[in-house]
Amino acid sequence: MTPGEFEFLKKFLKERSGLVLSNDKQYLVESRLLPIARSSKLETLSAVIGVLQKGTNKALETDVVEAMTTNESFFFRDKTPFEHFNDTMLPGLLERRAKTRLIKIWCAAASTGQEPYSLAICLKEAQARIAGWRTRILGTDLSNEVLDKAKAGLYSQFEVQRGLPIQMLLKYFDQKGDLWQINAGLRAMVEWKKLNLLDSFSHLGEFDIVFCRNVLIYFDQQTKTEILARVAKSLPEDGYLVLGAAETVVGLTDAFKPVPGKRGLFQRNVAAKTTAGPAPRTFATAGLQR
Repeated sequence: MTPGEFEFLKKFLKERSGLVLSNDKQYLVESRLLPIARSSKLETLSAVIGVLQKGTNKALETDVVEAMTTNESFFFRDKTPFEHFNDTMLPGLLERRAKTRLIKIWCAAASTGQEPYSLAICLKEAQARIAGWRTRILGTDLSNEVLDKAKAGLYSQFEVQRGLPIQMLLKYFDQKGDLWQINAGLRAMVEWKKLNLLDSFSHLGEFDIVFCRNVLIYFDQQTKTEILARVAKSLPEDGYLVLGAAETVVGLTDAFKPVPGKRGLFQRNVAAKTTAGPAPRTFATAGLQR
């Protein structure tokens, strides 16, 4: 791959998904796109880029974007956000939503589903506290491949061993040969949609909690600011935003303020005047996730 081809690919991915590739990521491009070249019966990455430059193969364009924006996830990743969910977010919402008895959660970087299912497990474990309540969990992602895996709820032994306590594995999963499947009750708690965070997501409605973890790190500063401004509009004044351990709102927006003593947890800053920023960009592809 020539320097010019790499520059084209960087621009292509930035426009289609928001992903910003640094110059030292050529090895990552090669490792992820060589399988795409083989499956498309193209001999080299240069041939793949040549087809992309013509703009005549939408399926290949989608495959390239999905391959470059698919990242790993695992159950109860980083633990802390789920502790915050159990000890801060859920108790607060149970008090403030007593009239509607409805809690709505959006996982904006759902990947293969471990995060939404982890939240579903938290809600199941809190069943005594939320008896009579309705809950909605929405998981969105760019990639059809990871969404299909999430919907199926089928995971390898390695995947379920990462972050999932053995008692929860036995309680909420059924063994299917060498794989483990989330039980039907938990699968029914989560709704899945394909979505690009660069596009408008106002049609999704309002949520009490938005998990947007480990995705903003792939965007440039302007894109982060635009997305956070629009996320703020999808939350009520007392809603919660959860970011990844390496992510922050500092220097990006005043629409959110940290919850004291709760790393990675933010609430709307109602004293600030929130603007939506530039209109979201619209592309043929749909969704960037973890």
